[in-house]
Amino acid sequence: MLQDINPIVLVIIIVNVLFSLKGFDDYSFLDKYKFQVSRVKGDEKIRMLTSGFLHVDWMHLILNMYVFYMFSGIVISILGSLNFLIIYFGSLLAGNFYALYYHKDEPYYSAVGASGAVSGIVYACILLYPGMSLYLFFIPIPIPAFIFGVGYLLYSIYGMKKQLGNIGHAAHLGGAIGGFVLTLLINPVLFKTNTLFVLMLSIPIVLLLLFGDKLKNL
Repeated sequence: MLQDINPIVLVIIIVNVLFSLKGFDDYSFLDKYKFQVSRVKGDEKIRMLTSGFLHVDWMHLILNMYVFYMFSGIVISILGSLNFLIIYFGSLLAGNFYALYYHKDEPYYSAVGASGAVSGIVYACILLYPGMSLYLFFIPIPIPAFIFGVGYLLYSIYGMKKQLGNIGHAAHLGGAIGGFVLTLLINPVLFKTNTLFVLMLSIPIVLLLLFGDKLKNL
């Protein structure tokens, strides 16, 4: 399996593993580079990037890297390495920007993980190949990609509102939106070839952008 992995994907996984391992053993390192609202709003903007290469534990790291590996191949094969990197890092930053916006009044809110970037890659993949089917944990039947895409957005919006679990739903959502927008900008032919799917995904995104401020007050 590893002999078929793209070198860029392999390097990203290795960097995530090395940074995360350092953070596992050295809390001061984790604390210095994690995403934290008050620090980012100060003069530590680098945390917007570095937090995307840190994870809280092995399960968090393995899950993110496994999903990243599973979806990255299709994106690179269709869009090329440069566009893949644009989507990966653009989604990482989009996820943290949205988390910063949504949690702007919570100075001690913090998070780590590649989930925003990975969400962007997942969305790029299902935009490029909406006919694919996905198998999720504990669900023995395949789920069409377009159903997963819409469901993921709705679940993330609900998760933000209810603050479900120790999960950065805002970063997941921002990353997914980033991957969605960047993929369409890079490959605008999708507006014609996958028109219905693009519209279906656009509706919850537009509603979120218009009414997201009201989520905390509902």
